[in-house]
Amino acid sequence: MDSDNTERSRSCHVVAVPFPGRGHVNPMMNFCELLVSRRDDILITFVVTEEWLGFIGSDNNPPRIRFGTIPNVIPSERVRADDIPGFIEAVLTKMEGPFERLLDGFELPVTTIVADTFLFWPVRIGNRRNIPVVSFWTMAASVFSMFHHFDLLLQNGHHPIDISERGDERVDYIPGLSPTRIADFPALLHHKNPILPRTREVLSWVPKAQYLVLASVYELEAQVIDTLKSIFSFPIYPTGPLIPYFKLGDRSSVATAADDLHYFQWLDSQPCCSVLYISFGSVASVSSAQMDEIAAGLRDSCVRFFWVARGATSRLREVCGETGLVVPWCNQLEVLSHSSIGGFWTHCGWNSTVEGLFSGLHFLTFPVGLDQVSNSKAIVEDWKTGWRVKRNQPAGAETLVTREETVGIVKRFMDSESIEVKEMKRRARKLQEICRQATGRGGSSESNINAFISEITQLPSH
Repeated sequence: MDSDNTERSRSCHVVAVPFPGRGHVNPMMNFCELLVSRRDDILITFVVTEEWLGFIGSDNNPPRIRFGTIPNVIPSERVRADDIPGFIEAVLTKMEGPFERLLDGFELPVTTIVADTFLFWPVRIGNRRNIPVVSFWTMAASVFSMFHHFDLLLQNGHHPIDISERGDERVDYIPGLSPTRIADFPALLHHKNPILPRTREVLSWVPKAQYLVLASVYELEAQVIDTLKSIFSFPIYPTGPLIPYFKLGDRSSVATAADDLHYFQWLDSQPCCSVLYISFGSVASVSSAQMDEIAAGLRDSCVRFFWVARGATSRLREVCGETGLVVPWCNQLEVLSHSSIGGFWTHCGWNSTVEGLFSGLHFLTFPVGLDQVSNSKAIVEDWKTGWRVKRNQPAGAETLVTREETVGIVKRFMDSESIEVKEMKRRARKLQEICRQATGRGGSSESNINAFISEITQLPSH
């Protein structure tokens, strides 16, 4: 990868390497865009597999962000769900060599490596080459703390555990966390799981990094972040929400064809706060039977909705009828910020959660796996801005939410005259203000990003 004379003169070359997954790539790219927007002496090389470069596209990358690619040495994104443990093992064992060879080919010396926390090998490479490494955590700070304090679960007999029997037991001994049901810990921490040993190994490398960047807002998780700062000796920077809020209002930047704009036209024609936005994420799946029940319930509820349903749009359109819109993709933050959107039914991925918070919405939570149950707990119990769709089911229950249940909860949730709904909306607006203040001039996240930039731009190149 050759560098021109302009690039050679730049004082700070950051190499960013995300875990290959949409929920990891997006916040890291947003973070990188924020860095280069602050200083014109920062150049970033964003390292992905050749397949992921095809997903992202290199035509519209921001100035001073270039891509570095490594071969497709891991299973394709299209089949990763077939063998998640195998996919993770490949990421942890197959990417290190090609990444190091890529570093060897850079003419511009590397100042810093920003690596997803779930990749331990960049820390090993950085330490060996004397390059400072930033561990980049893309989930909630509370989830990081849950994993970090896993030994406390062992000591208190809460791992392994059958959540169908003991899931409602509360854990009150994790520093900085409010009392939390065992069922609301990430699924990895419930039982013996083949991924857990690798996860613990990955997190054991965090103290060997030189910095920790959190994709969270300090004011949302102040207690747990303060606790983490007291545990680790290196600087910790909460910089969230790491969502593309800096692109809001520029629809041309996200539309690649005329079809991409038709949903905005539909939204523009809907009454204010009348539409329920629904999305269950890009990886973890909801069964076809459950999707059909939800679709039938939406149809029978007569509530306006906007549903992003990858891979099942045609079938769901037939079931849903004409009350709403079913699309395979949209610019989520732009849609959530639209005046017609009045609520968010979500799988509770962290990126979706903070986009909903930034947009001032209340939530219906429908976690599928990973860290999502923990985020659902924060929404429902800590922030009190949402309801669990499965709120009357015992911990660990896997029963279907019926169309009748869907009708009932959706109609109550979108009832703007309900006192309970009004209170949730009031709290949601308060959290929106917190998020927007954090990213605004002098806000906590903006200040942390500036402090981080000041730190890395003073580092020598290697």
